[in-house]
Amino acid sequence: MLKRIWALGLILAALSLSGCAMRTVEDLYALPKRSEEYDKLQSAIDIAMAGLDYAAPLSGTNRQTLQTADLDGDGREEYLVFAKGKSDRPLQLLIFQQDEQGGYQIQEVIGFRGTSFEQVEYVQIDDQPGCEIVLGRQLSDQVVGTLSVFSFSDGNARQLLSASYSRFVSCDLDGSGRGDLLVLRPGETDTGSGVAVLYSYHGDAMERSVEAGMSAQPEDVKRIAVSKLHGGFPAVYVASTGKQDAVVTDVFALRDDRLVNITGEISQGASVGSLRNYAVYADDLDGDGIYELPKLISMKPITSKVGTEKQYLLRWYSLDLRGNEVDKLCTFHNFAGGWYLKLESNWASYLTMEKLGNSYTFYMWNENFDQVTILFTISEHAGNDREFQATQNNRFVLQRAEGITYAGKLELGAALYGFTEEYLVNSFRLIPQD
Repeated sequence: MLKRIWALGLILAALSLSGCAMRTVEDLYALPKRSEEYDKLQSAIDIAMAGLDYAAPLSGTNRQTLQTADLDGDGREEYLVFAKGKSDRPLQLLIFQQDEQGGYQIQEVIGFRGTSFEQVEYVQIDDQPGCEIVLGRQLSDQVVGTLSVFSFSDGNARQLLSASYSRFVSCDLDGSGRGDLLVLRPGETDTGSGVAVLYSYHGDAMERSVEAGMSAQPEDVKRIAVSKLHGGFPAVYVASTGKQDAVVTDVFALRDDRLVNITGEISQGASVGSLRNYAVYADDLDGDGIYELPKLISMKPITSKVGTEKQYLLRWYSLDLRGNEVDKLCTFHNFAGGWYLKLESNWASYLTMEKLGNSYTFYMWNENFDQVTILFTISEHAGNDREFQATQNNRFVLQRAEGITYAGKLELGAALYGFTEEYLVNSFRLIPQD
């Protein structure tokens, strides 16, 4: 469902714009006039906010104090204000609706116990028009909070779910077209791992799945992403920090109508160590809509000289619903330099690299690992003459970033393995900022 989530200033500013597109010179220099609609909404909010303070959600994508969503499915959006007072239910969700005369009236006020609104999502969960409010709030400074789901399909708030949670994400694991909620929370013991539970709407209520174990506690979770498995089945990828700063990824999906942790069934799990002190997370590097998981592959160095820094490739693979691995590609990631290079997975065992200053020269070992062929060099150029340097000595520009130009150069053995200028340009990528 399409929904618009705007900041308070943007919504009110949009309401303040009125009149035709044609404007006179005097209009252009005049102060903008607030529309009657703007004044009515602002007045209704001011009256309702007496004795309250604004209290926007702290995390997630919807962090505005004033938000809009079509809750009852009538084609008109309601206005939601998040506030906090001093009553026994200090957290207040105020829902405004426009009446037939163009004014704004309070449709609903829902009070909650707690210290803050943590996260809000708008998800179509039941079979009725409109979207449901999925609202997480903190009760104290503890990790566990309370998750509530409200439906407004009949015009009034109806609570579908109240559950404890540490993290949650909306998804559609059963492919029904309706939203499910994957909820993460601590296990029964402090030393154990967390658990995941899936809540889905069936009949006239939210049903709870059996628990699936996590590899870590919810407070160790760093990223949650909704994607697909090899074969097209939807899945949720939960990345947590493990021992020695390794990243372990739990992949949750429905198999035979049962929630399972696919990587939890694999003996070694989907764990990858840090690379040059940078954490490596699952990603969709080839853009096929399926997340790939990384594994470190040590490159055989050209020299055995003491003190030579060990270099690594990343092997990327996808999982199917049974946990089988499917090779996709390999990459050389230079996190410090802000770039990576996509490479064919069948080269992973034979590639190696030497770093000299701002240059990275790649080689290919033969099958006996007793001879190397020089392939290409990637170099980084900064300073005022970076564009000039990036095109000297048969170099060509790969990408540009702020204050730096990346260049490639084909070496003597490039043609033997099919490396061309076009290949390097298309394979070179900048690492997105988190």
